[in-house]
Amino acid sequence: MNTRRSNWPPSVTSNPAMNIAEALSYGKQQLNTDSAALDAELLLCEAIERARTYLFTWPETPLTPEQTDRFKNLIEARSQGTPVAYLLGEKEFWGMTFEVTPDTLIPRPDTEILVEQALTKLATSAPTPPRVLDLGTGSGAIICALKSERPAIEAYAVDASPEALQVARRNAERLGLNIQFLQGDWFSPVDELTFDVIVSNPPYIVEQDPHLSQGDVRFEPLSALTSGKDGLDDIRSIVKQSSAHLKDSGWLLIEHGYHQAEDVAAIFQANGFHEVELFFDYGQNPRVTAGRK
Repeated sequence: MNTRRSNWPPSVTSNPAMNIAEALSYGKQQLNTDSAALDAELLLCEAIERARTYLFTWPETPLTPEQTDRFKNLIEARSQGTPVAYLLGEKEFWGMTFEVTPDTLIPRPDTEILVEQALTKLATSAPTPPRVLDLGTGSGAIICALKSERPAIEAYAVDASPEALQVARRNAERLGLNIQFLQGDWFSPVDELTFDVIVSNPPYIVEQDPHLSQGDVRFEPLSALTSGKDGLDDIRSIVKQSSAHLKDSGWLLIEHGYHQAEDVAAIFQANGFHEVELFFDYGQNPRVTAGRK
């Protein structure tokens, strides 16, 4: 549970107090979605600052008026579509808890495929400490996961957003991971460096995609989601520039949309990459393309 308390959503005037069981029932009724029960439990834990096991061990425990107010505000925000991760201020990824804010994307399970494959490539790298770059790091989840598994790597991460980098730095510091965070547009902050592995989960959604007005993505930073009319502008830029920043036989790995695999493979091949591979996410959708310099 998040220990960094937030003043948002703002408190409302006194609501009638309720006990834990009543609060969970209220939350589920108000949300009325497939994830309503879980969302209500997580938000109630946030409001009363208790673990989920407490909810089922002490269902008759009354909430204080302040806890009731906070819970109802959280439920109201969730009913308007605000992602639970933003309401809690955190999200789990790769077995670790990451701070997230509206300045960062919310880490998603399918991105763990990118981490898994990057670790596979690192396992075949030279015996000297490999140098790894994460482009568009956001909350820092990808590079932190890699550094946690391979502490010896020289880890670098870049993002254009100073606000996102502040979140990423806090995550790395809290996890005790030594990572160099740099602000700028893709490769500009690391112009003189070369890397054994470069990873990126860049924007890849079409600018006018109707899904941008649905679900959690409505609340996520648009600049981290969209990339031109076909969603591939940033991927083209990264692939084109990466050859100058990869060591000989270095690997580039990019996450992309499930419908973009053929186009991304063509972009890799057009820029001189070989051993181009495609990896599928947990839903068996094409999700990550890798290529070797």
